[in-house]
Amino acid sequence: MTALGVLLALLMAQHTARVAALDGRKVWNLCVVALFAALAGSRLLLVALNWSELRQHPMWLLGLAMIHHPLLACFGALTAGVAAVLFGRRQRLPLWSTADALAAPVALGLAFEQVGALLAGSGYGVEAGTGIAARWAVTYTHTLAALWSGAPLEVALHPVQAYAALGFLALSIILLFWLPCRRQSGDAAGLLLLGAGVVVFVTEFWRDTEGRGSLLGGALDGPQIAAFFLVLAGGWVLLERKGT
Repeated sequence: MTALGVLLALLMAQHTARVAALDGRKVWNLCVVALFAALAGSRLLLVALNWSELRQHPMWLLGLAMIHHPLLACFGALTAGVAAVLFGRRQRLPLWSTADALAAPVALGLAFEQVGALLAGSGYGVEAGTGIAARWAVTYTHTLAALWSGAPLEVALHPVQAYAALGFLALSIILLFWLPCRRQSGDAAGLLLLGAGVVVFVTEFWRDTEGRGSLLGGALDGPQIAAFFLVLAGGWVLLERKGT
């Protein structure tokens, strides 16, 4: 599902590049470079953190693609962003216009990634209980969901990944239609940061905190703190700038 999301995001980026008056070929190449940087960065971090175990069980390397963790996602996004900026400068792509063109595709890719997480049991939700949420709760039964993601089996859980997927999909649609109407370069990118922060912050209330950290006596977790800074960054980017 993540691979499908990446493919659709690449195709959408060709459309948004034209709307932003950018060279579609350069934007395509930038996306490919950023994608490989994200994959390489997150996998290398995973290997570094688990080097002693992997030395004893080298065949586990074949299963690393199944590991899903906020720290890996954050580090992958960071390496992708650095690679994209460096490649964009080399190709003389305008920073803010390029970020605007990639905003809607990134949100679309995140939506599909969350659908994949739902199917795999990664980033699972809290127990749905017996209320109205039990009507659409998801119950994992396959042992791989427990082995790779730690998902509890035979327990009705909130499909929080679906909540996040719907949020990112709605954000992608909004960004797609807002791109031609932006007041200044960077507006779409700023809205992506702000909207993604809101989606992550809200949906984390229904996501199990196992392996995600806990702050303020369990009131917040690690991704919610990151979401807070995303909202601040989005607001800063949306501020009106002179000469744009």
